[in-house]
Amino acid sequence: MFVLIGWGLALVCIFGVFIAHGGNIHVVLEALPFEMITIFGAAIGAFLVNNQMKVIKASLAGLGRCFKGSKYSKARYMEMMALLYDILQKARKEGLMSIEKDVEEPHNSPIFQKYPVVGNDHHVVEFITDYLRMMVSGNLNAHEIESLMDSEIETHHNEEHAAVAAIARVAGGLPAFGIVAAVLGVVNTMGSVGQPPAILGGMIGSALVGTFLGILLAYAFVEPLGGLLEQKVEDGSKELQCIKTTLLASMQGYAPQVAVEFGRKVLYSGDRPTFAELESHVKGRK
Repeated sequence: MFVLIGWGLALVCIFGVFIAHGGNIHVVLEALPFEMITIFGAAIGAFLVNNQMKVIKASLAGLGRCFKGSKYSKARYMEMMALLYDILQKARKEGLMSIEKDVEEPHNSPIFQKYPVVGNDHHVVEFITDYLRMMVSGNLNAHEIESLMDSEIETHHNEEHAAVAAIARVAGGLPAFGIVAAVLGVVNTMGSVGQPPAILGGMIGSALVGTFLGILLAYAFVEPLGGLLEQKVEDGSKELQCIKTTLLASMQGYAPQVAVEFGRKVLYSGDRPTFAELESHVKGRK
């Protein structure tokens, strides 16, 4: 929603001021299809050459996520921490072996199915169950598990950032492709030097539209999408860091309520539930 509003505001201000100052919008509109094909064709071709297929797929999926609202909300975080609280409370009361079945078959676990938003997120469930399984086995200490968690979070972060970097490279190349389109337009104009000045002026103006479009597309469209996707990637990493902090606090002997409080403090302040909100939510889901 805000993406479309932002683009609409940019276009209205840019073209509105151009028209208000007496600019001939017909010159821009006539050149637009040809310049767009040149610039976008070159940009897409370079994008395909510059990236592996997995990065291309991740980039396209990431662009789709940019037009959706963020799934990382206060409600989601409260559900996630309530899930962690329940499973850690069960392990504390009945022993670590009591959660073995929940860990091995989370899709059949009453605890995971009690929280469907998080319980149906494959990546989050896998992250939680992998490290709960290590806690149940008892073969690794807290420092070793923390190191593994850091490595996995870093890997996840780097994988997600590959798409962000690919989009950023496209944004960086668009002004240059705009210049390429403009140069071709000037070459075309030079072949028509015998035309009257009014026609030559229109041809030169059409050629310059390429430079304008390259810069506009880069800094008003593609680069902002890359920035938005990067923010969404950071939100995803923050969720994993919250889980990591909670589980490590539990391994170090803290009670489930305190361990969850450790995890709550990791979240961004705008999405972080208060202590009272989290406590009320946990008690309400018992």
